[in-house]
This record gives sequence, C-alpha cells and structure tokens, in this order.
Amino acid sequence: MIAILPPTSSPEITFHAGDVSTPTGFWTHGAAAHLRDASLDVMLLVSSRSAVFSGLFTTNAVRAAPVALTELVHRRGISTACIVNSKNANALTGQPGLADARAMQALTAEALEVPPETVAVASTGVIGMRLPMDKVSDGIRELTWRYQEGQPADGMAGARAILTTDTEVKRLAATVTLSTGQVKIGMIAKGSGMIHPNLATMLAFFATDAVVNKPVLDRLLKRAVDRSFHRVSVDGDQSTNDMVLIWANGTAGVSASAPDDLRIFETALTEIARHGARLIAADGEGATHLISVVVRGARSEADAALKARAVAGSSLVKAAVYGRDPNWGRVLAAAGAVGDAFDPDQASLSLNGWDLYVRGQPVQEDESRWSQAMEQAEVEWVLDLASGAESAEAWGCDLTEGYVHINAHYRT
Repeated sequence: MIAILPPTSSPEITFHAGDVSTPTGFWTHGAAAHLRDASLDVMLLVSSRSAVFSGLFTTNAVRAAPVALTELVHRRGISTACIVNSKNANALTGQPGLADARAMQALTAEALEVPPETVAVASTGVIGMRLPMDKVSDGIRELTWRYQEGQPADGMAGARAILTTDTEVKRLAATVTLSTGQVKIGMIAKGSGMIHPNLATMLAFFATDAVVNKPVLDRLLKRAVDRSFHRVSVDGDQSTNDMVLIWANGTAGVSASAPDDLRIFETALTEIARHGARLIAADGEGATHLISVVVRGARSEADAALKARAVAGSSLVKAAVYGRDPNWGRVLAAAGAVGDAFDPDQASLSLNGWDLYVRGQPVQEDESRWSQAMEQAEVEWVLDLASGAESAEAWGCDLTEGYVHINAHYRT
C-alpha cells in the first residue's frame, strides 16, 4: 500500500494511531466466521452506554438489506452496537436477505441485552449471494461472548475484519482539547474498489466520547463526508452497501457545543475522514500511485470539488499516471467537461510542483523531468482556474492491469 502520513497535529488536536475503540466507553473486536476463507470477517462494535448516532448511506437505488436496516437506526438517533460482516454484501437478496440482516441485529441485541433497534448492521463483499447465517451467527456469538467476558478490545482485529480486497487496515484517532476538557475521536474504514462519490464501496465507522446532540452530529458528519469520502473515486462505480456511521457516547463528560469547541471538533473529525479517504484512494485495487487533484480559483467550492472529482476519476488521467505520462491536456479536458465554464487562456496547471501550463500557455520543458516527478507515490495535479476564490481537493489512483485482474476474478 502507498504510505500516507497522518494529518499534522496542532495545539488543540493530536493525531495518533488508534481506532474506534480508542475513545472511552467503546469496545471492538474481530472474529473469523469462515464466510469465504480463514481470515477475520465479522466485527462487533459496542458502546458501554447508549450513544447518539448518525449515518450517511449509499445513494444507489440498488441498496443492500443492511443499509435499509441501519438507516432506520440512524433516524431514531440512538445506537449501542454495530455488527458487521465482510466477504458477502447481502445485496440483491430480496426479503430473505432483509430477514438475514434482521437476524444479525436480533442475535446481537439479545446477547448484549439491548433493544434490537439500537443495533446497526453492515455488510460488504460479493453481491447476490445469501449469507451463510449459521457461520455468521457463530461469529456473532463468539464476539458477544468476548465482550461479556471482559476481554480487552482489539481495534486492529476489528479493522481487519471489515476488509475485502483492501491490502491494509485504515484507521486513525485524535485527542481533541476543548474548553472544558479532552475528548477522543477514532475511525476505522474499508474500501479499495467500486469507489465513487456519493459514497462508494466503503464502510467507515467513527466513535467519540464527546457529548454531541443528534442535530449537530448529523450536520458535522455530513460536512466532514462532503470534504472527504465524497471526493474519492477509484473506478467510477457506486456500490450497494456503503455507509459512514458515527457514535457519540458522551463518556468523557465534555461537550462539543460552544462555537470554538465545535470548530475544533469539526476540524479533527474532517481531518480524520480526509485521512481515511486518502487511504482508500491509495489502496485502490491494483494501484501504484495515489492521485491528488487540487482545484483553485473556482467560483464556488462545489464547482471546485466537481472538477477535482472529474479529474481524479478520469480513466485517461488515471492511465496516464500509471504510465508516467505527463499528458496534462487530459486534466484540463476533464475539468472543462463539468460544472461552471472557465477560460482556459487564464488557467494554470502544475504537476508535483512543476509548472506545465501557465495562463493559457504550455511550458516548454524537457518532459522527461515531468515523467521523473511522476515516479513519486503521490502524483498531485494543481489546477488554478483564475475564476474565483474557492478551492477543493479530490483523490483517486492510477488504472493498472492489477485492477482488471482483481475484478475479472473477484468471484472466482
């Protein structure tokens, strides 16, 4: 996997290794239910007390059964636990699939002695196959037993259990200093292929021990996701199972409500989500490069984001990056095909710090230097439209033979 550094810490926010079990009052672990092989494939997240709960879900009209079920939990706004399986999406499985998702919810709730409507459910993996519920049930029983017996949390095991074609776990935590004390935020995520804005084949789980009310949590999550997971594209395909969930159990006894505290908390949440998005892009199926696209000088942030996503998702740009070909015209063409019109004679474009196109004029340079710059693991395009004052960033990865091989044999 391409190495991605965590965000830079600040006086109020310290980023560090961690996950959803880092905040106080949260427990997570993973188990091997042998749904497809011997790897970890079932994850349980538990809050020691009922938590304020929010989520965002795939916009695909073809939605997996767990998505519909967990969206109901989100609407109620209170959750105590989440049960997740990988290797099988439980999507396009009809009413039997919905019954299976409800059975996962009920079995978890019964073991934890909590109301079923407070248990979120998520699945990821192959579409169109019924869950082997005997195996899933065994995994749930093992995990709930570990929790009830007081076994220590293992966030890394939980992070591994949600992976599919991912090559590495995706996690991060932060300690945030607010006006009345410290809180923690932790995250685990998965995603490697079938990734495109409006969520993608990703699962992302956030936990915090801060006191945050439901309307505020909804708003903060949406804004963080808009600036992170909604700006990732690996292959242009939206999935059936995506969700980004967050629990705030308040065990730290510190409220994120004052304006300055909210600003700091939102910054930390957004940076963790942004880190997760970059990790997903860098771990794209078959990827050898992370592609970062920064669009500046736009009339609005929404237009800058639209153009950045178009460039990051362009198959032509992705193929050029894989071949170390600084074919910069493809970047301008992709940006010009969406959103507000801009004057290409005023635009400028750079590649990893090298100017390629300045105010409508191609730079005369030995292109071998540009190709050499593209040997770096992260290839960054910076496009200045000279049309306004807004900017946005998006991420993707190169398109390789590895992507074709993985997806040509995904079921076999």
